[in-house]
Amino acid sequence: MHEGKGKQGNKAQATRRRIIEAAGVLFVEQGYGATKLQEIADRAGVAVQTIYFVFRNKPSLLKELVDVAIAGDDEPVPTMDRPWFAEVTTAPDAEAALVALVAGTRGTLERVAALNEMVRAATATNPEIRQLWPDQADPRYQVISTAAKSLIKKPGTRPAIPVEEAADVIYAVLSPELFLVLTRDRAWPPAKWEQWAYNTLSSQLLVDNGR
Repeated sequence: MHEGKGKQGNKAQATRRRIIEAAGVLFVEQGYGATKLQEIADRAGVAVQTIYFVFRNKPSLLKELVDVAIAGDDEPVPTMDRPWFAEVTTAPDAEAALVALVAGTRGTLERVAALNEMVRAATATNPEIRQLWPDQADPRYQVISTAAKSLIKKPGTRPAIPVEEAADVIYAVLSPELFLVLTRDRAWPPAKWEQWAYNTLSSQLLVDNGR
């Protein structure tokens, strides 16, 4: 009996992931407004009623897609509790912390940057999307600010740099908008972006820019 329930749970989880993956591709390719749930269902190989059953509606599916993309999986673990972020806060010096921060952010941006652009466009014409993320502190800035507070306390950081300035610089350089400009519009490989982002932040925040 328990084994049967486990198999059903795994099947339901697999179906959920297929729907999310299909939605991600179509929303980015066609735009949120132009994509019909039936198209997502066809691509995922499920009945459209399954999407309604699992996600209730199109806005809820979008929110789940973005949340999963940010995390990298569908486990309910916040970014600041993820292993890659722990590497930032526990690193022995500022250089190691910055390496971990840029690498971890690259992984997130490869999943999220194009979605972020799509959500911004969709929000302008779909009031219901604004309600998915009510006015509140920017979660990306909260992550960056926490990283910056940890980084500037470590050996190797430029002396007397204000934490707010460090956070702002990191927030700008590691932005999804700039990531897309370089990796999509200018066709940089993500590894090249990662090296550039590290070098740029290192020159601004670390005592010695020598990597």
